[in-house]
Amino acid sequence: MAPQRNTGAGAEAELPEWAGHYRLESCLGSGGMGVVHLARSTSGMKLAVKVVHAEFARDPEFRGRFRQEVAAARRVSGAFTAPVVDADPEAERPWMATLFIPGPTLSEQVKRKGPMAPEQLRRLMAGLAEALRDIHRVGVVHRDLKPSNVLLAEDGPKVIDFGISRPKDSELRTETGKLIGTPPFMAPEQFRRPREVGPAADIFALGSVMVHAATGRGPFDSDSPYVVAYQVVHDEPDLAGVPEGLAPLVRRCLAKEPADRPTPDELMRELRSVAASYDTQAFIPAQRRSEDGPAPAAPGPSEPAGGRPAVKRPGRRRAVLAAGALGLAVVGALTAVGTAGVTGVSDGGDHSGGRKGAATRTAAYGTWSARPAVGGEGMPHCAYQGGRLLCARAGVVFALSGTDGRLLWRRPVDTRSPSGPPAVSGGLVQPYTDGGSRVAGLDPASGRQVWQRPLPAGTTVRYAGDTALLTGADGTVTGVDGATGATRWRRTLPGQGVPSLVTFPGASSAYATRTSADGSSTRVSAVDAGTGEVRWEVRLRGWLKPFAAQDDGSVSFLAVDSGYGAEEIVRYSPRTGAARRVALPTVLDGAHATVRGDVAYVLATGGSLDAVDVESGRRLWHLETSVSRGSLPVVQDGRVYFTASDGRLLAVDAGKGRLVGQTPARLGAGSARVVSAPSAPVAAGGRVYAGAPDGTVFTVDGHAPATW
Repeated sequence: MAPQRNTGAGAEAELPEWAGHYRLESCLGSGGMGVVHLARSTSGMKLAVKVVHAEFARDPEFRGRFRQEVAAARRVSGAFTAPVVDADPEAERPWMATLFIPGPTLSEQVKRKGPMAPEQLRRLMAGLAEALRDIHRVGVVHRDLKPSNVLLAEDGPKVIDFGISRPKDSELRTETGKLIGTPPFMAPEQFRRPREVGPAADIFALGSVMVHAATGRGPFDSDSPYVVAYQVVHDEPDLAGVPEGLAPLVRRCLAKEPADRPTPDELMRELRSVAASYDTQAFIPAQRRSEDGPAPAAPGPSEPAGGRPAVKRPGRRRAVLAAGALGLAVVGALTAVGTAGVTGVSDGGDHSGGRKGAATRTAAYGTWSARPAVGGEGMPHCAYQGGRLLCARAGVVFALSGTDGRLLWRRPVDTRSPSGPPAVSGGLVQPYTDGGSRVAGLDPASGRQVWQRPLPAGTTVRYAGDTALLTGADGTVTGVDGATGATRWRRTLPGQGVPSLVTFPGASSAYATRTSADGSSTRVSAVDAGTGEVRWEVRLRGWLKPFAAQDDGSVSFLAVDSGYGAEEIVRYSPRTGAARRVALPTVLDGAHATVRGDVAYVLATGGSLDAVDVESGRRLWHLETSVSRGSLPVVQDGRVYFTASDGRLLAVDAGKGRLVGQTPARLGAGSARVVSAPSAPVAAGGRVYAGAPDGTVFTVDGHAPATW
């Protein structure tokens, strides 16, 4: 990795001058636990020194994890890893120095040069198999093998970053429900049985790394890490583009069951004919021969649209899933939450007859908890409209009274694992928010179907204002009247390929994005949902994902990398044509973001929650919440609300970054498998409404989170 200047919030604090006896010269990169610096020993030997982030140095759990990383790296130091030169896990800022290895990471190489040739792929696979053999021989499981953790050195690939590795005899165990890793390169057992992860998980990751090296994408591919998680557990890998000679071996590596995967020795026997001829000189660009040149200057906080090298964007598949984010509910215990007091149900929809549901109500601000007997599976996703909660589970849509939780109506629908609540468009409830075989409009008062319209295969659906936007597999977009189902307009938007449409509640525009083939830029078009006319268009550098549209017309994006990690917040103003960029303190995996005024709130995998002032570029606060997978955060009345995959609803003070309340977990049967994404809470009228994996929908007093 080439040295670069440290930028962003807290740069001075994160760039100390010394670590032990080693002077730190420049920043090589930053990860979840620390910053890696280029340094020199007294004799002039180049070193890579990892220094733990200041905020984590005070955390006993992170110190324990760092001690384990040092121990693991020392155990595996050899021909295929970066040897440990020195370390001090007990320092005020713990650090570890390894030999500096010139050469790009595999991620950088594929980003810059594109997919590798077949002969390079075979040599790479042989080298990584040898590396895993040596790592496993000393009893260590890496658990986070991915392209950014593979260095292409002159004498072969080097596996780095043992930050989440586990020796078999380690006393530091995975916590119940806590997932550690990078979803595109994690094995099924890392989602289903994280306590039981063994060496075979690294073989699965090797298979995923090889698909990335051969194609620039992963074998399980989506814009959402939650969809990737579902695919890893349930779907067959997509090996299109992998050379025929390697595809069968890669497929064996990606077997769902650990026992069906080959060992490193078996891989080496298959690849023995090329194992001795590994030559990475072709991987080392000429400009990397010297690492001593000046680093490029950091861009200013506000800039016009431009271009920047970024990652190749993976293609979409499984449109029924890619429209939204599937989450993870990986927990070790099952809990049943009992409710008392059966109430009568008015069941007026076009469905299979009257059923009863259970609800309880307390005196505190009219709060209630209901588990309606509506069928379906997974966490209810709900929206609030006209005093009703309109909710969806897999196979059913239903309405509850916002006052007391009574079931008003239910209707079976042909949906799978909804990624969000029903939409309201043209005054009607639209249950098919993820596409599928049809779209339809339902009467919000009774659930009666008013209209329906069949959909061609591969069509995705979004809603903006009173218009449904249908994007066909050929890229054509059709605007449909939400009240009648009639076609309003049909057109092909500017640009090549199928656009990704994003809409936001209350906005009359939809935002179509297309990322360039090399991932260096994203073309963004603002489309008038009512007419199909393009209001404005711009090309911005980087792989961008819109997450908010604001009242002044500006649009906020997350700039992401190939591992779905958010690197920057970008706010574009069509009025001025300027794109303001704020670097996040660290790369945030699986990030969900929302914005209120000038402050963006970003919740990442693992539960880190950051508040960033986009105008000043400062991080206002950071909080570790211990939530393995969280929903989209919602900001209301000075608090940030989000739900966890175990059914908890959490409240954080938006000004101080302090946890001020959380509800008990509500786990459902089947919680040990990948299910729907945590549904975002709904804040309305001083109440906060949320769903849980056991099918419960509940409300709490938003004014008193300490009482939850």
